[in-house]
Amino acid sequence: MVLQLRGVGTVVFILLSLVYQSAYGAIGLDSAGIADAMGKRVVVRSIILNGNHRTQDRIVLREMSLKAGDTLRQSELPSKLIWAQRNINNTNLFITVDVTSKPVVPAGAITTPADTMNVVEPLQQVDVEVVMKERWYIILYPVFDLADRNFNEWWYDRGRDLRRVIYGGRLSWRNFTGANDRLQAVMELGFLRRTVLSYQRPYIDKAQTTGLRVDVGYITNKEIPYRTSADKWLYIRSEGLLRERAYASVALTRRQGLYHYHSLETRYHRNAIADTVACLNPDYFGDGRTQQRYMSLTYGYRYDRRDNVAYPLQGTLLTGIVGVNGLLPGDNFRQLEMSASLTRYWGLGGKFYMASGVRGRATWASQQPYSNLRALGSSLDMVRGYELYVIDGQRFGIWRNSLRYELLKTRKQLDWLPVRQFNTVPIAAYLTAFTDMGYVGSSVAEQYQSRLANRTLVGTGVSLDVVTFYNMVFRFNAVVNGQGQKGFYFNLVQEL
Repeated sequence: MVLQLRGVGTVVFILLSLVYQSAYGAIGLDSAGIADAMGKRVVVRSIILNGNHRTQDRIVLREMSLKAGDTLRQSELPSKLIWAQRNINNTNLFITVDVTSKPVVPAGAITTPADTMNVVEPLQQVDVEVVMKERWYIILYPVFDLADRNFNEWWYDRGRDLRRVIYGGRLSWRNFTGANDRLQAVMELGFLRRTVLSYQRPYIDKAQTTGLRVDVGYITNKEIPYRTSADKWLYIRSEGLLRERAYASVALTRRQGLYHYHSLETRYHRNAIADTVACLNPDYFGDGRTQQRYMSLTYGYRYDRRDNVAYPLQGTLLTGIVGVNGLLPGDNFRQLEMSASLTRYWGLGGKFYMASGVRGRATWASQQPYSNLRALGSSLDMVRGYELYVIDGQRFGIWRNSLRYELLKTRKQLDWLPVRQFNTVPIAAYLTAFTDMGYVGSSVAEQYQSRLANRTLVGTGVSLDVVTFYNMVFRFNAVVNGQGQKGFYFNLVQEL
C-alpha cells in the first residue's frame, strides 16, 4: 500500500497524538498504589553538598525537588534521589554526580499523629548528600572544523578537500561566576570568517526563574551555496566577499519549576550578497536584491524531563516555537514560522531502551527567499539515510524511532592523571536499530529539480553510539534509504 501524505500538518498532529498517548496513558491507583499511599513517612533533615568548589549552592539546590524539612513517603525517596541526580547532571557543570540518603540515628526528634486516635509515632529522619566532581570550565581550544553540513558530505561529495576547513580558536567559559552562566567567544578563519561573542546567565533574579542571553555575530564567506539542484547544493567561489551576515540578539528566559522553560528573543539581521550571486539566483533574497534586513521576534517553549541531555534513555522532551520575521516598517523580509516536536524515551527492561519522536515545521509567506527556504538536511533535522541531501520546502514532518541495547556502561578512574576534572572518564556504548520517516512539502520542487520533495522518505539501519565525558557522542551508522541507497556515515555531537 502506498502512503499518500496530503497534509503534513495532519500527519504531524496524528503522530504527536500517538506519541503523547503512549507517553502518558491513563493514570490510576491500583491496590499497591493505595497501600503505598498509607506507607511509612520520612523527613529530610538536611541536604549536604560536596564537590561544588566553584558552583554556588543555590544553583545545585535549584535542580532538586527535595528541600530540607520536606516530609514524604519512604517509597517516594528513591525516585526523588534519581531525578535529583539527573537534573544536576543535566546542568553540564559536573563530570559525575551521586545523590544518596542515609538515616539519622537516633530518630524520633519529630513526631506526627499516626491515626485519628492521636497515637504519636516518630518520623524517620534522613540526610541527603550530593557528591559532585566539577568540570574544567575554561576551555580555550583551537578550531579545525569542516565547512560542510556534516562530515559525510565533506567525505563523499566534496572529495575531502582541505580547502573547505575552518580554523581558529574558541573560548568557552562555563560557570563564569559560579552561577551556571556562560561566556563564549569565537574567532575563525578559512572557508569563512566568523566572530561571535555571547553571554548567557540562567538566573538574574533571586527567585531563580528569569534569565538573560545576549549574542552578537559577524560572518563573511568567499564561497557559498547559491542554489539547490536535484537536492544538492551548488557552490560559487570568488576572491572577493560573496556573502556578509551580521546579527545581534537579546533573549529573556523563564524557568517554571524544574522542567518548564520559556524564552522570548528579539534579533536583528543584516545580510548582503555580491551582485554575482543575485545574478545567478535572483530568488536568493528575492527580486534580485543584494540586501536583506529584518527584525524577528521568537517565542519558544520546552518541557525537558530527560535523564541525560546528551544521550537520553528515559524521559520526555516537548518543544514549540512561534517566530515572526519582519517587524519593522523598513524590513524587506517577512515570514511566519511555527514548529513543534515531541520525543519520548523509555526503558523496556534490562538493557533495552526505546525512543520515538515526531517533529514538524511550517512557514508562511507568498514568496520566500531561497536563503530562508530550508527544510531537511541543512540543519540537525534529518531523515537518517539522506545525510548527503538538502531538501528545500516550506514545511516538513519527521517521525524517528530507535531501539537501543546497552553494550557497555562504566566509569574509568585515571588516578595517574593529577587534574581531577579529567581523571574520571564515563564511557557507555549502545547498539541501535532505527527507522525514520519524513516528508517535505515544497512549492519550488520543480524550480530546483528536487527528486525528494513532496514524497515519503524512509531510512532504516543500525548504529554504534559511543558516549563519553564532556557530552561527546560518536555515532557510526550503517543505513539504507527509501531509494535503495546504502551508506556508512559518521557523526560527532558535542555540547561544550
